[in-house]
Amino acid sequence: MRVIGVGIDIVDLDVFRARLDDDLIEELFLPEEIKYCSGRARPWESFAARFAAKEATFKALSAGLSHGLRFKHVEILKDKSGAVAVRLTGKALKKAQEKEVKEIHLSVSHTKLNAIAAVVMEG
Repeated sequence: MRVIGVGIDIVDLDVFRARLDDDLIEELFLPEEIKYCSGRARPWESFAARFAAKEATFKALSAGLSHGLRFKHVEILKDKSGAVAVRLTGKALKKAQEKEVKEIHLSVSHTKLNAIAAVVMEG
Protein backbone atom coordinates (compact mmCIF):
# COMPACT_ATOMS: atom_id res chain seq x y z
CA MET A 1 0.00 0.00 0.00
CA ARG A 2 1.02 3.59 -0.47
CA VAL A 3 0.29 6.67 1.60
CA ILE A 4 -2.37 8.79 -0.10
CA GLY A 5 -2.78 11.49 2.53
CA VAL A 6 -1.78 12.61 6.01
CA GLY A 7 -3.65 15.05 8.22
CA ILE A 8 -2.98 16.42 11.69
CA ASP A 9 -5.09 18.84 13.73
CA ILE A 10 -4.84 20.28 17.22
CA VAL A 11 -7.64 21.98 19.18
CA ASP A 12 -7.23 24.36 22.11
CA LEU A 13 -9.65 22.95 24.71
CA ASP A 14 -10.39 26.27 26.43
CA VAL A 15 -11.31 27.96 23.14
CA PHE A 16 -13.32 24.98 21.94
CA ARG A 17 -15.18 24.62 25.23
CA ALA A 18 -16.11 28.33 25.20
CA ARG A 19 -17.64 27.96 21.72
CA LEU A 20 -19.30 24.59 22.31
CA ASP A 21 -23.07 24.85 22.58
CA ASP A 22 -26.03 22.75 21.46
CA ASP A 23 -26.16 24.38 18.00
CA LEU A 24 -22.47 23.71 17.33
CA ILE A 25 -22.76 20.14 18.60
CA GLU A 26 -25.72 19.55 16.26
CA GLU A 27 -23.80 21.06 13.32
CA LEU A 28 -20.60 19.08 13.82
CA PHE A 29 -21.55 15.70 15.23
CA LEU A 30 -23.74 12.71 14.46
CA PRO A 31 -26.13 11.19 17.04
CA GLU A 32 -23.81 8.34 18.08
CA GLU A 33 -20.90 10.77 18.52
CA ILE A 34 -23.10 13.04 20.65
CA LYS A 35 -24.27 10.10 22.74
CA TYR A 36 -20.71 8.89 23.35
CA CYS A 37 -19.22 12.30 24.14
CA SER A 38 -22.14 13.45 26.30
CA GLY A 39 -21.67 10.39 28.50
CA ARG A 40 -18.06 11.25 29.34
CA ALA A 41 -16.97 13.00 32.54
CA ARG A 42 -15.44 15.87 30.53
CA PRO A 43 -17.51 15.80 27.33
CA TRP A 44 -15.84 18.83 25.74
CA GLU A 45 -12.55 16.90 25.59
CA SER A 46 -14.18 14.06 23.65
CA PHE A 47 -16.01 16.47 21.35
CA ALA A 48 -12.75 18.36 20.74
CA ALA A 49 -10.84 15.15 19.96
CA ARG A 50 -13.51 14.13 17.46
CA PHE A 51 -13.52 17.59 15.90
CA ALA A 52 -9.72 17.39 15.53
CA ALA A 53 -10.13 13.95 13.94
CA LYS A 54 -12.66 15.29 11.43
CA GLU A 55 -10.36 18.21 10.54
CA ALA A 56 -7.38 15.85 10.20
CA THR A 57 -9.49 13.64 7.92
CA PHE A 58 -10.32 16.61 5.70
CA LYS A 59 -6.62 17.46 5.52
CA ALA A 60 -5.69 13.88 4.61
CA LEU A 61 -8.30 14.04 1.82
CA SER A 62 -6.95 17.44 0.69
CA ALA A 63 -10.54 18.66 0.72
CA GLY A 64 -12.90 20.47 3.04
CA LEU A 65 -15.97 22.62 3.35
CA SER A 66 -15.16 24.56 0.16
CA HIS A 67 -15.25 21.21 -1.70
CA GLY A 68 -18.69 20.33 -0.39
CA LEU A 69 -17.57 18.14 2.50
CA ARG A 70 -19.44 18.50 5.77
CA PHE A 71 -18.44 17.51 9.29
CA LYS A 72 -21.27 14.99 9.39
CA HIS A 73 -19.70 13.21 6.38
CA VAL A 74 -16.97 12.06 8.79
CA GLU A 75 -17.98 9.93 11.77
CA ILE A 76 -15.55 9.13 14.54
CA LEU A 77 -16.45 5.92 16.32
CA LYS A 78 -14.96 3.00 18.20
CA ASP A 79 -14.17 -0.17 16.28
CA LYS A 80 -14.64 -3.69 17.63
CA SER A 81 -11.34 -3.52 19.51
CA GLY A 82 -12.25 -0.20 21.16
CA ALA A 83 -9.86 1.86 19.04
CA VAL A 84 -11.08 5.04 17.37
CA ALA A 85 -11.97 4.70 13.71
CA VAL A 86 -13.28 6.82 10.84
CA ARG A 87 -16.43 6.16 8.81
CA LEU A 88 -16.94 8.30 5.70
CA THR A 89 -20.21 9.08 3.95
CA GLY A 90 -21.44 11.55 1.35
CA LYS A 91 -18.88 13.68 -0.45
CA ALA A 92 -16.10 12.62 1.94
CA LEU A 93 -16.61 9.00 0.90
CA LYS A 94 -16.74 10.00 -2.76
CA LYS A 95 -13.47 11.94 -2.42
CA ALA A 96 -11.82 8.97 -0.69
CA GLN A 97 -13.00 6.65 -3.46
CA GLU A 98 -11.65 9.04 -6.11
CA LYS A 99 -8.28 8.97 -4.33
CA GLU A 100 -8.52 5.16 -4.06
CA VAL A 101 -8.28 5.16 -0.26
CA LYS A 102 -8.41 1.59 1.05
CA GLU A 103 -7.55 2.10 4.71
CA ILE A 104 -7.75 4.98 7.18
CA HIS A 105 -5.63 5.06 10.34
CA LEU A 106 -6.61 7.46 13.13
CA SER A 107 -4.99 8.36 16.42
CA VAL A 108 -6.43 10.87 18.90
CA SER A 109 -5.20 12.14 22.24
CA HIS A 110 -5.88 14.98 24.62
CA THR A 111 -4.42 16.69 27.64
CA LYS A 112 -5.99 19.32 29.90
CA LEU A 113 -5.00 21.94 27.30
CA ASN A 114 -5.31 20.37 23.84
CA ALA A 115 -6.86 17.63 21.75
CA ILE A 116 -4.90 16.31 18.79
CA ALA A 117 -5.63 13.88 15.99
CA ALA A 118 -3.57 12.34 13.21
CA VAL A 119 -4.93 10.55 10.14
CA VAL A 120 -3.05 8.50 7.57
CA MET A 121 -4.84 7.24 4.46
CA GLU A 122 -3.47 4.34 2.44
CA GLY A 123 -4.43 3.00 -0.93
